[in-house]
Amino acid sequence: MKRTTIRSTNLASVGYDSISRVLEIAFHSGGVYQYSNVPESIYQGLLSASSKGTYFNSHIKDRYTCHQIS
Repeated sequence: MKRTTIRSTNLASVGYDSISRVLEIAFHSGGVYQYSNVPESIYQGLLSASSKGTYFNSHIKDRYTCHQIS
């Protein structure tokens, strides 16, 4: 999945597949995770949030099934 580099102290890049509704996030700590059944509005909200880390913690973390891919 193609990811876009973002400005964040915690998140390095994000990608989204609208067909499978999978959100992929690479963290500066080195892990890459895929989150399942994420609405596109959540992905767009993450991209437009002034604080990507705060948005992630409030709207994504522990709300969607995820697994580490690297």
